[in-house]
Amino acid sequence: MDPNTPQWTNGPVLSGRGLVKRYGAQHALAGVDIDIQPGDAVAIVGPSGSGKTSLLHVLAGILRADEGQIFLAGQRIDHLGEKKRSELRRTEFGFVFQSGMLVAELTAEENVALPSLLAGLGRKEAIEAGRQWLSRLGLAGKERRRPGELSGGEAQRVAIARALTHRPKVIFADEPTGALDTRTGRDTMDALLGAARETGAAVIVVTHDRELAESMPKTVAIRDGLIATRLAA
Repeated sequence: MDPNTPQWTNGPVLSGRGLVKRYGAQHALAGVDIDIQPGDAVAIVGPSGSGKTSLLHVLAGILRADEGQIFLAGQRIDHLGEKKRSELRRTEFGFVFQSGMLVAELTAEENVALPSLLAGLGRKEAIEAGRQWLSRLGLAGKERRRPGELSGGEAQRVAIARALTHRPKVIFADEPTGALDTRTGRDTMDALLGAARETGAAVIVVTHDRELAESMPKTVAIRDGLIATRLAA
């Protein structure tokens, strides 16, 4: 095994080595090294165009890096084909986006159950697991409401439940409080981080919100596609 390959037994749950992502002649990532430990809660910050969202998307397998390597639990994943990377996104990763990205035609419990259903779990079991997570996130009694019948904060809690129901190793959150007022945003992040602690998932948050970033246990600052400030507890 390559000596630079992270070891899952005593190392990071997710790592990037020498990550490069180009758009034409412009570098979104210019050689990024990053390690995410099990249970970490990390904010990635930087000005617009700095590369922070590209970093999240490359680590999550949404975008393919032009150069570099990515390891999940010690296993290299950047070289996988789209089908395998899509499977990882369903089973090992969870996602919370700014708009929630819930399916409008589905109820809250159906939205939460969707990743489990796509992974092959039976409908009854998937719905029941979804209901349990909705209850733990304070949404008991609202399982059958559709996204249009929920407040912004409630919809984001549904998205959090959806991200957690299959117990992923890493949750990626892209501006998860961007569409919420300050108090609702704070409550939503508390819910996300608290639920992640229960499952042991690491959380990676991309945000412009300085207050949110400062409240996170660890931060990474990125500028011009390079890490400007390393992880700090």
